[in-house]
Amino acid sequence: MQLPVSMTMPPSDRIYLDNAATSWQKPPSVYEAVDRYMRFNGAPAGRGAYREAVEVERLVNDARKRIANLIGASDPKRIVFTSSGTDSLNLAIHGLLRAGDHVVTTVCEHNSVLRPLRHLEQELGIAVTRVECGANGIVDPTSFAAAIQSSTKLFVLTHASNVTGAIQPVEEVGMIAESRGIRFLVDAAQSLGHIPVTADQLHADLIAAPGHKGLLGPLGTGVLYVAPGVEELLSATRQGGTGTSSESDQQPKTLPDKYESGNHNVPGIVGLGAALTYLSERGVDDIRQHERELTTRLLDGFRSLDHVTIYGPQDAERRVGVVSIAIDDYDPQEVATMLDAAYAVQVRSGFHCAPLMHSSLATRERGGTVRFSLGPFTTPDQIDRAIQAVGEIAASAI
Repeated sequence: MQLPVSMTMPPSDRIYLDNAATSWQKPPSVYEAVDRYMRFNGAPAGRGAYREAVEVERLVNDARKRIANLIGASDPKRIVFTSSGTDSLNLAIHGLLRAGDHVVTTVCEHNSVLRPLRHLEQELGIAVTRVECGANGIVDPTSFAAAIQSSTKLFVLTHASNVTGAIQPVEEVGMIAESRGIRFLVDAAQSLGHIPVTADQLHADLIAAPGHKGLLGPLGTGVLYVAPGVEELLSATRQGGTGTSSESDQQPKTLPDKYESGNHNVPGIVGLGAALTYLSERGVDDIRQHERELTTRLLDGFRSLDHVTIYGPQDAERRVGVVSIAIDDYDPQEVATMLDAAYAVQVRSGFHCAPLMHSSLATRERGGTVRFSLGPFTTPDQIDRAIQAVGEIAASAI
């Protein structure tokens, strides 16, 4: 069988700037861990007492501990493994909300938040307030306070926008929620692994994230942090085998088993564990500094070009390594196609699963934006080549 060219192209020939969708490249240890498990172990987690099964359980528990350490959680059992960031957000939203509840969220959210909330509005009768953001894509924390009603059960806020890269004032919003007895769900899809994320500092009751973005693990992995006391309010959204309490036909009530029905994605979690080891050794602060410098380079380069509009904060300190632009007279999909075909620069175009954000940015009518998102393995040369490519396309704008 002959592989497609895109699966055989040497990494050096690709300028991959779509890390907000999924990170690539991964640390070499991730590939090695997944391959080693698949070839030489293959056992399930929590379902056997033989040597390989015990080793798998150790690896899964180690990954759980590393996530807990990363976000400052004292009890690793409060880390729930899911299939994706979307799965984590759905568990939090569907598991917590009941008929008559009110939720405050923002126009900056991903569809992984917007769609579950819209579904519950239509099917369960919950009420949702979606607060606006400023021209720089950042929300005002006081807008959350102003939106509180007597039935407000939950605040939901993305830590960093997947469109503008804007870092939101999650700590301030979390303090408001805590002072009013409202639960706070943080979508850390674009922040965890890129910038420091600590549950206590954010005053977060729930933190949802995928394992395959900033955490550098494989696709098909996700995590949900559940703060003390929240499990009493958070219903399991599916039931089934957990490998524990198998003599009972009732779902376990203990963490994390209450929320982890079905066989774990062991290859994914093993790879995630290896990625977390890399993150702990390199340090999130180092990654943040690397990405901040490259984001500054990208912003400066785009600002020097005619016919190019940058969305979101104009300085790298207030954003993660996600930069959306538009080029005059060009459809975003046209730009992305030209970047790939002529320059091997790989980006994402369109609405990025965040439709309300584009209404706020006034980019809906033009078909969204062209998004450049970098990661720990992005190089200055790749940034410079991307800027040059955009400059050549922009120079041809009418």
